[in-house]
Amino acid sequence: MPKEKPQVNIGEVIKTYRSQRGLSQGDIERRTGLLRCYLSRVENGHTVPSLETLAKIAEAMEISLADFFPGTETPRDKETQKMLGELSQDEIRFLAEIKKYSTTLSEGDKRLVLAMIRKMATLLPAQAAQAKKQPLRRPSL
Repeated sequence: MPKEKPQVNIGEVIKTYRSQRGLSQGDIERRTGLLRCYLSRVENGHTVPSLETLAKIAEAMEISLADFFPGTETPRDKETQKMLGELSQDEIRFLAEIKKYSTTLSEGDKRLVLAMIRKMATLLPAQAAQAKKQPLRRPSL
């Protein structure tokens, strides 16, 4: 059993994540159904939300429930953070857009989309290399 309880102010953590994402309490209210006054009480430390409520808030902010608790990163989380750090903002936006639509796809459709991306990724570099080898032709008049 730990000697000291971890000092985590969950309200401050929620407020920080919400602010970083440019979300208002009203945005969280619309996404979760939780009242804005309740969210204010949580953020100001007057109320401690249940784990179920925290999960709703995390989902509304598109983060993992574990993100609310420092020091709970798994090796997989660390690897994911490392990979995200290597991506450009455009790549992150592209992946976020894919994530938004992928939740409605079946597993078969997801495999199909990945196969199409792989195919496009292998064809495009080959086509670019081929285009470099061919001399430019002027259109005949």
